[in-house]
Amino acid sequence: MELILKYFPEITDTQLAQFKKLQELYEDWNLKINVVSRKDIEELYLRHVLHSLGIAKVQPFLPGSRILDVGTGGGFPGIPLAILFPEVQFHLVDSIGKKIKVVEEVVSGLQLQNVKTTNARVETVSGKYDFIVSRAVAQMETFVHWVAGKIAKKSLHERKNGILYLKGGDLAEELKYYPKSTVFPLYDYFEEDFFETKSVVHLPLKFKG
Repeated sequence: MELILKYFPEITDTQLAQFKKLQELYEDWNLKINVVSRKDIEELYLRHVLHSLGIAKVQPFLPGSRILDVGTGGGFPGIPLAILFPEVQFHLVDSIGKKIKVVEEVVSGLQLQNVKTTNARVETVSGKYDFIVSRAVAQMETFVHWVAGKIAKKSLHERKNGILYLKGGDLAEELKYYPKSTVFPLYDYFEEDFFETKSVVHLPLKFKG
């Protein structure tokens, strides 16, 4: 918890309580349905929560915006972002039913009112979103194909609507076809060694229709 307060000292008492409760909820559900590795559970706030919140350092979301989390797994980055931005609507999607089950239980346990969940492939999900977030579920080219046509026309933020992707390692090869992409190293925001090779990639996307 010290990690969260270190980088987000402005959070409310309610948000602090919700972040604290994450450990208990994930430990409990992980015993029933394994969605987070044992080592990652032990370092939940570093490897999952703070990593997810790296997106917030790059792009704080304005009230009323809509965010789609693709391949959310156990609820990352969507759930930590939903705690941080209670006036933003989050739609968490995963094709694996047991993962969505855990997400739904965690959302319920935290009493989050701004999260919708769907057990489906993202290609079948309708709707328009300001930003699409994810944690490296596929190569960028594949991911762009999956989410085609899901970006809203009107931008609420100064940064253009599009993808905010948590990725690690050397991204030069993967992003060579996307000259408009911008890489934000998380080591610029967080000093822990874990973030040395982690980044957020912003890729503006054109809307369709």
